[in-house]
Amino acid sequence: QLQLVESGGGLVQPGGSLRLSCAASGFTLDYYAIGWFRQAPGKEREGVSCISSSGGSTNYADSVKGRFTISRDNAKNTVYLQMNSLKPEDTAVYYCASRSNCASNFIDYWGQGTQVTVSS
Repeated sequence: QLQLVESGGGLVQPGGSLRLSCAASGFTLDYYAIGWFRQAPGKEREGVSCISSSGGSTNYADSVKGRFTISRDNAKNTVYLQMNSLKPEDTAVYYCASRSNCASNFIDYWGQGTQVTVSS
């Protein structure tokens, strides 16, 4: 079965950190760009960050620049999202998704999501 599985979400206080993981099962991530998206209650899903298949190119939403870092380890078939200086407005379900490149709107696979809650 081809799937992406996110992990690493949880409850954290404002200013804290979390590292999300996106692991592929049934296929290799080597040839895919991977994007992180999030959806807060009552809001539309938004793009957070994306990393190219080689890892040589990354981009970030303005709201997370300087706080989040995306990376990948193709040997482990996993992409990470390091989230620092978390704010309550970062609370959302975070999803990873694979696509041919970061400029493409066509998603090949979605993960099931992991909840991130930032609250004191």
